[in-house]
Amino acid sequence: MAQKCFKESETIEFKKSTAQLKEAIISIAAILNKHRKGEIYFGIKNDGGIIGQEANENTLHRISNAISEHIEPKIYPQIAKVELNGKACIHVGFHGSEMLYYAYGKAYIRVCDEDRQLSAKEIENFILKKNAHKLRWDYEECEKAALQDIGTAKLKSFLKTAGLKYSSAESSLQNLGLMHGKSPVNAAVILFGRKPQRFFPNAKLRCAVFATTDTTMPTDMQEFEGDLFYLIQKAEEYILRNIHIGMRLEGLSRVDVPEINKEAFREAIINAFCHRDYYEFDSVNLAIFQNRLEIRNPGQLYGGLTIKQMKTGNISKRRNELIAEMLHKVHFVEKWGRGIKLILAREPKARFKEDANIFFVVFPRKNIGKTFSVNAPENVPENVPENVPEKRQELIIRAIAKDNRITIPRLALMFKVADKTIKRDIEKLKSKAILKRIGQDRGGYWRVLR
Repeated sequence: MAQKCFKESETIEFKKSTAQLKEAIISIAAILNKHRKGEIYFGIKNDGGIIGQEANENTLHRISNAISEHIEPKIYPQIAKVELNGKACIHVGFHGSEMLYYAYGKAYIRVCDEDRQLSAKEIENFILKKNAHKLRWDYEECEKAALQDIGTAKLKSFLKTAGLKYSSAESSLQNLGLMHGKSPVNAAVILFGRKPQRFFPNAKLRCAVFATTDTTMPTDMQEFEGDLFYLIQKAEEYILRNIHIGMRLEGLSRVDVPEINKEAFREAIINAFCHRDYYEFDSVNLAIFQNRLEIRNPGQLYGGLTIKQMKTGNISKRRNELIAEMLHKVHFVEKWGRGIKLILAREPKARFKEDANIFFVVFPRKNIGKTFSVNAPENVPENVPENVPEKRQELIIRAIAKDNRITIPRLALMFKVADKTIKRDIEKLKSKAILKRIGQDRGGYWRVLR
């Protein structure tokens, strides 16, 4: 101890004697609240001058009892007699990991080498900040879920992609920080649950296509339920199925080119599921209009972040840190908030807005005015006369072969005929055993039999 540099700091406090025991106890609480550990010396002046301190057993017990009685929550310091420059002193080493420590019923914080009392508002903010992760939806224990509700295959696939080893479901989730005691947390269930919708009715994606620039004429509506990886995949597939796809040649190969950059809208989809407010009952929604694609998620930007800050800097304030961390492990998201820059680099005209506690990403469509999807079979003419049903029926089969969940309103829009005309064509195809409907109108699909 004789070699120690005797200077006060944010973690070291000097007291001339145990006459300053009350002040020492306040310093202990202040240091714990700032640094979680520290040291107190009795027998040293503020300037570091060593003057010594009586250090018999009674003195050590008196210090121990005073700390026990006047600091809450309880701590268990190491108190010992030490010799410094030939003089007896007392050293108190302490540590603690509780949220907030009080001395004589008041909370203090260490600022340089001084102890400052916290106001009621500061105490509230201190607790909220220190306990922020426990107040997040994704960290909360999913009380009704058990390990049996986790899809082992999903977890194994994730770990393989992340370059991590699987031992058991419990230990793997523990290693990922996805367990609360013996129960999985919400993030574990929404990412790897066999049926997350059993626990979270908002583990859902709603999709719609509209014939015009508003919601008055829907031509297709679908809903999907499941884990986040599944919903992200379905959102991407739905967009690609319902926007125009062009092409370019690379050497002798044809490369599909969506009218909206795939990397850009994929990033927006992932962000929607990663940063949405899961306390809100609403789902992530996709709306494809004649002139734009909208990706909507419940919850405005988090932590006071503005759209301007989000667009101009690598600033990332995440509502669901645990979900974001898991998606980062499999390279779905960047840690440095570069996703928005990627979107704007690929789609400079993309817009962001907030309205009624909903965050929107809006992508303008480049092929405005076309009335059918380029995902329909190639070489579909813009007008197939109604009096050429054989030709139209052949094109209907080709359209269904590309998208077996295509709806009658979309087919009618594609061929510029009435819904009843398409229904009549389909009945003829069914009567010829060329086409069969599997399942109900909502949620079913077509099967081409030839």
